[in-house]
Amino acid sequence: MAIYNLGSINIDHVYRLSALPRPGETLHAQSYTQGLGGKGANQSVAAARAGANVVHLGAMGMGDDWVLGRLAAAGVQTSAIARLPDIATGHAIILVDATGENSIVLYGGANLALPTDLTNRIEFGPDDFLLMQNETSLQAETAARAREAGARVIYSAAPFSIAALREVLSHVSILAVNDVEARDTFAALGEDLPVDGLLITRGADGAEFRDKRSGRIWRQPAYTVQAVDTTGAGDCFTGWFTAGLSRGEDIPSALRHAAAAAALQVTRKGAGDAMPDRDEVLTFLNACG
Repeated sequence: MAIYNLGSINIDHVYRLSALPRPGETLHAQSYTQGLGGKGANQSVAAARAGANVVHLGAMGMGDDWVLGRLAAAGVQTSAIARLPDIATGHAIILVDATGENSIVLYGGANLALPTDLTNRIEFGPDDFLLMQNETSLQAETAARAREAGARVIYSAAPFSIAALREVLSHVSILAVNDVEARDTFAALGEDLPVDGLLITRGADGAEFRDKRSGRIWRQPAYTVQAVDTTGAGDCFTGWFTAGLSRGEDIPSALRHAAAAAALQVTRKGAGDAMPDRDEVLTFLNACG
């Protein structure tokens, strides 16, 4: 049983400021760091640190070998990551204010130029999961292959695009969205979506999972922590939730573990580099009682 993640790989350039700049305003950054990011890489690291068997499907430029090293160190299999000449590794410019809120500018780079044969060597099975986000090419065709093989497809509809969602929706098993994305999805497509499940993350208000087959809804409150950086919190939640399902956990357990992981993640600086491991999450939950 494996989680195949067709996902973006970004280098995050993080600037910390006292406040986010207003239009036309120039501010001095208080600090600068470089780290591992991209919704795909974030989710791969989160799921691997949760104890899942994760294979990342993606692409990078020819440099930046440290990125592969960090993915591998987290337990992510990197053999299906293509190296592309004459195109840069994806990257993001991230501004974080004193409260932990952020603004992000994203450059797709290699993420949007995946080789057309990238996933041809993957043999999806009925016990596998395909995890995807809207930051790469090859989404619809890969999702179709995975579903045809019986794998479950979990799609994070971010960055949100109704056109991209329409293209993959018929192949999606579980749609993962935040509160704003859920409202936009319902406004465009209605709430009777052709998926088995709907995962909605609501930040400090927690999360819920709607089983579209049975009509049952599970709600998970967020754990109260002092946030330092909210970048990647949703990716942490989705990665951990997917890992829980792949490990055979029931929905309430997967939600609880994902909420605890996200709570820990936002107390640290960074995105992919800030994902907690399974022992840390279990210790946190034991302390919460």
